[in-house]
Amino acid sequence: MSIEVRVPTLGESVTEATVATWFKKPGDSVAADEMLCELETDKVTVEVPAPSSGKLDEIVAAEGETVGVDALLATIAEAGNAGPEEMAPRPEGAKVDEQAEEPKHNEPSDAKQATGGDTIDVMVPTLGESVTEATVATWFKKEGDAVEADEMLCELETDKVSVEVPAPAAGVLGKILKPEGETVEAGGKLAEMTTGAGGGAAKSTASDGGDTVERPGGYGKAEAEIPNPDRDTEDAPSAKKLMAEKGVSRDQVTGSGRDGRVMKEDVLKAVTQPKAEAPAPKQAPRAPSPAADADREERVKMTRLRQTIARRLKDAQNTAAMLTTYNEVDMTGVMELRKEYKDLFEKKHGVKLGFMSFFTKACCHALKEVPEVNAEIDGTDVVYKHFVHMGIAVGTPTGLVVPVVRDADQMSFAEIEKTINGLGKKARDGKLSMAEMQGGTFTISNGGVYGSLMSSPILNPPQSGILGMHKIQERPMVVNGQIVARPMMYLALSYDHRIVDGKGAVTFLVRVKEALEDPRRLLMDL
Repeated sequence: MSIEVRVPTLGESVTEATVATWFKKPGDSVAADEMLCELETDKVTVEVPAPSSGKLDEIVAAEGETVGVDALLATIAEAGNAGPEEMAPRPEGAKVDEQAEEPKHNEPSDAKQATGGDTIDVMVPTLGESVTEATVATWFKKEGDAVEADEMLCELETDKVSVEVPAPAAGVLGKILKPEGETVEAGGKLAEMTTGAGGGAAKSTASDGGDTVERPGGYGKAEAEIPNPDRDTEDAPSAKKLMAEKGVSRDQVTGSGRDGRVMKEDVLKAVTQPKAEAPAPKQAPRAPSPAADADREERVKMTRLRQTIARRLKDAQNTAAMLTTYNEVDMTGVMELRKEYKDLFEKKHGVKLGFMSFFTKACCHALKEVPEVNAEIDGTDVVYKHFVHMGIAVGTPTGLVVPVVRDADQMSFAEIEKTINGLGKKARDGKLSMAEMQGGTFTISNGGVYGSLMSSPILNPPQSGILGMHKIQERPMVVNGQIVARPMMYLALSYDHRIVDGKGAVTFLVRVKEALEDPRRLLMDL
């Protein structure tokens, strides 16, 4: 008996991964839970353990291939199920029970040929923790289409992730039981398909319109010998969504996946590449008309994930009594201290002295005085955190992530800088684990790196506070009766007014301002 090794759940909003490394090769013995391979996604690196002990039989997805959730990676021959070469020799003259002999692999029995192959069900896979239902988003195949084993049949959308459903075997797709737009439950039945010779004959017409070649519905060696240039290659669902969101047509993207399949990274590359300027076609002037405007519009249905994000953001605003208070800070003290000690700091600690360690320290200092900003509401209780797990927003090529610096209040400047640098590198390399992005008690978001001068950050429930940093800009300020140019930054604190009073929010922001304008206060805990 063979045990299947499949792609596990990859995390929220992650639908595909790349096979990075195989630690075992076919024929190797493996123990239960021993690491077989490593997958890489946009956000995390996932190790795939062996589901049972035995011998690695076949690797289906090689290194470098892109695979979806629940796709087949390999098969394992269970311990005790030896292959033909390991069977004990039969004594001479022993009677053979021919009816007990099983048909050889890939050679269908007479019974199967008579009945036209096996009918198997296409089921809804496991959707992830706390997810019980999904919506059928797209069917990539229609009834009667021939499919390969593990070829994508359809895509489901849940509140958290998009899930691709692969074909459980080679054959022909029979009846589709759940059409697009219908809601299905985990473990429900999506469709039926016929395997083996019962799949009937799938026809392939040569590109020049010549003879038609018939072949069995199941894909075996015979089909591999008959090239089919007209066969379409399905692009990754995540790539299709991104093309729709960015308004990019399929012919603008060059696919890097197998058989020219367009991946999400290909769309991102096409979007970020400078577009060649082409002369605008001359158009005859036309009278304004709603119908004419409608011809230039594109209507795309929001994905279930995007609908959920929109609903939860609005729920956060409706649930929390969110308010923002502002102040400004003169960054002269921090910039002069940093300039004076940055070389010695880097020489001793092996890391550069940045601004984030100052802001992290200043916030930890202020949170001690105003603990409700570091608390959260749980029902009718207020949960005060006597520690600071600081969320630090980091920009990556694929979006903004917020890794968490744990126990930041117990760290030195050097420890904070090293931790932030390490998490930032992981974020940019897409190797952050889900655990490294969870459990924050307060967040710092630096929109200044993108040029933002002023903004109101939105809370990340259940947190009760978030500090927004902005661009440092020289402005005329009055100092000791004189107008001088000073490097100023606007600060914004968004907070939940249900738990944080206005006095507490203003006090918090003033303490941050005082600590940054005179960094020596941090050393003396003032």
